[in-house]
Parts: sequence; C-alpha cells; structure tokens
Amino acid sequence: MRSDSALEKLTVKSIRNLLQPLLAASLLCLPALVAAQDEPALSSGDTAWMLTATALVLFMTIPGLSLFYAGLVRSKNVLSVLMQCFAITGVMSILWAVYGYSLAATEGPMNGFIGGFDKLFLSGVTVDSLSGTIPESLFMTFQMTFAIITPALIVGAFAERMKFSAMLIFMTLWLTLVYVPIWHWVWGGGWIAEKGALDFAGGTVVHINAGIAALMAALVLGKRKGYPGTAMPPHNLGLTVMGASMLWVGWFGFNAGSELAADGTAGMAMTVTQLATAAAALTWMFAEWINHGKPSVLGIATGAVAGLVAITPASGTAGPMGALAIGFAGALFAFIASTKVKHWLGYDDSLDVWGVHGVAGVVGAILTGVFADASLGGAGLADGMTMGSQVWVQVISVLATLIYSGGVSLVILLILKATIGLRVTEEQETEGLDISQHDERGYIL
Repeated sequence: MRSDSALEKLTVKSIRNLLQPLLAASLLCLPALVAAQDEPALSSGDTAWMLTATALVLFMTIPGLSLFYAGLVRSKNVLSVLMQCFAITGVMSILWAVYGYSLAATEGPMNGFIGGFDKLFLSGVTVDSLSGTIPESLFMTFQMTFAIITPALIVGAFAERMKFSAMLIFMTLWLTLVYVPIWHWVWGGGWIAEKGALDFAGGTVVHINAGIAALMAALVLGKRKGYPGTAMPPHNLGLTVMGASMLWVGWFGFNAGSELAADGTAGMAMTVTQLATAAAALTWMFAEWINHGKPSVLGIATGAVAGLVAITPASGTAGPMGALAIGFAGALFAFIASTKVKHWLGYDDSLDVWGVHGVAGVVGAILTGVFADASLGGAGLADGMTMGSQVWVQVISVLATLIYSGGVSLVILLILKATIGLRVTEEQETEGLDISQHDERGYIL
C-alpha cells in the first residue's frame, strides 16, 4: 500500500510539474489572444460589397452625371460637360491620393478643423493595412469617388460659359480649401462630428457643399448670353434620362456603401434610398402636372435626383416611412426653388445645381434629425440627444457648410476672375464650348 501511495504521489507531482510551465505559458499568451480578438479582422463579405459600392459611386459620375448634364445643355456644348466631368475624375483622383485623404481622414494638431500629414502620398496604406473590416486602400478609393462627384456636381451651374482652364484651377483649389476641411469636420472627427451631427452619406459634405459653391459660381460668372430671353431647351432628354437612371442605380453604392459593411444598416439604407427616390420623382411629376398641365420627362428625372439627394444624410438612420416623407419634402422644396424662386431672383444656375442639390440637401439634412428618432421608425438619435437638440445640431452643420463653403468658394472665384478670367468670350460662347475649348463637335450631321 505504501508503495502504491508513493507511486501515486510521484505521478501527481510529475503531472503537476509538467502542467505548471504550460499553464504559465498560457497565461502569458492570454493578453495577446485578447488583443488579437479586439483587433478588427478582414471580412471578405464586407470587402466584396465595398468593391461593388466603390464601382457604383464612380459609375455615378462617369457616365451617370456626365450624361445627365450632357443632355440638358445645347448641342454645341455637349462635349464640354462630358470633358469637364471626365477631367475632374482624373484630377481629383490624383489630389485625393497625394494629400486629400491624409488631410481629411487622419488626426492633426488642428484636428477640429483639418487632419494631419501622416498619410501624404498614401504613406502607410499597404496591402495589409485595414480600415475597420475592409482594406484601407479600398476605403481610401471609396472616399475618392466622393471627392470626384462632389466638384463634378458644380459643373452644372456654370455650364456653357466657363473656360476649361479656369474650371480645372477652381476645382483644384476648391477640393483643397473647401471639400477636404468639411469632410474632416463631419467624418474625420472634426468639430461637427463632436457636436453629434448625423450625416450618413454626404448631405453636408457633398450636396449642400457643392450646391452653395455652384450658386456662387453662377452669380460670379453671370448669366449666359441671351438668358432668359432666348430659349435654351435641353438638346437630348434621352441622354438626361439615361444619366438619371444611372445615378439612381449608382446611388445604392453611395448610400448603402457608406455603412462600410454588408449588414442590416446597409440593407435599410438601400431600402430607404429606393423609397425616397420614388416618392420624390412622383412628387415633382404631380407638382409639374398641376402647375403646367402636363407631366414632363425632365421633371420626373429631376425629382428622382432631388429624392436621392434628400435621403443621403438620413439613409443610415431613417426608417421606410421617414424616407417617404423626406423624399416628398426634398422634391417639393427643390421644385419651388428651381421653378419659382430661381426666376423671381433672376440668377442663371444653368442646370439647377443649387435648386436640386443645395435645397434638397438642406431639407434632407434637417429632417435627418427628425426621422432618426426611434418613435418615427428611425435607428435612433445621436447619444444624449433629443429630437429638438438633434435638429438644432443639424441646423448648425447646415449653416456652417453654407457659410464656409459659400464664402471660400466666392473668394476663389473672385481671385480667378481678377487674374486669369473665368468666362469664355462672347464669340466663343456663341460658337459653343465644344469647338472653342476642345476643337471638336459632339454631332456630325
């Protein structure tokens, strides 16, 4: 018995001696295992969706917005707007990669206003670097497509009269001094983000920002020769409807893609985008039918764009019924601004960039604070907010964007006007920008 007991003790002691170092090693590895679990891992599903969304947003500019605008101008200027959108796509891509992404998306010593220089020339953006659950290179490129379409929207306000060279310089300065700071304010941890403003996909950053800059451009350049006495109807509404249809489809990448994941919020963003756009298209159609006796193709297409604009800031927080209300309100106010107020005030915003993107953007940004509330079917207000305080913060973000973007855009335009000049000559405008700026014709008939 004693020998058996001694054997048992020896066996237990041996096992204990064997397990102790293993247990100690396990405890030493535990912090690393916990840290590894806390670190985001690459999601193939999220990555696949964001690759698709990025392509869809680029599709919104070329060919979507390009064709939408091209059909609305006169035939002698069709190539000029196509060229402007195409050139903007190239220039903004380079600027975003060189310094735009870094100044927008990183932290800096003046972080409330602008980011830092850590990612200049995409330093540190490698095959392995992540942004959440997707490659950082993909996040950077997704945001690049936003930096492309936002200045491209402004083209519609000065269509048919701005020099191509002046347009390129203006857009370069505008991206640097206006778009990048406002992106950082809202999405990069700047002062608007700290206040708790909701802007899921770009109501302030994209639409109000571009809309007010477009209005400044229309005012500084002045009216087109012959406006408003000379009829200047769209030369090809077929192109415009095709462009609007492409914008509608591409906008799913714009809004649902802004979740940066393939999840329930992205699914709801797609749903509310569809509903708001449908409501807005019909609202404009019936408003025009009541006011002018007939529904027009241009009206329903423009209404759809107004709905897409209005739901953009609310697409991650509004519910389906909230989306219908936002689409209706966005289209109604945009219709009044584009068909009534514009003529009362007499300014020449050629393709109604302010009336559609600016006005519908303001309506959507403010109503985001209403329909995010859970009692109205939304996903919830920002932390610590009531509906009243959320709406007030939304108003602050709208006013800040209008004042800063409008003011800086005006200064840039006035400096360029006084130095290199903004506008083509009267002879060149009469001849058309296709020939005078590019020595080409859109149609050989």
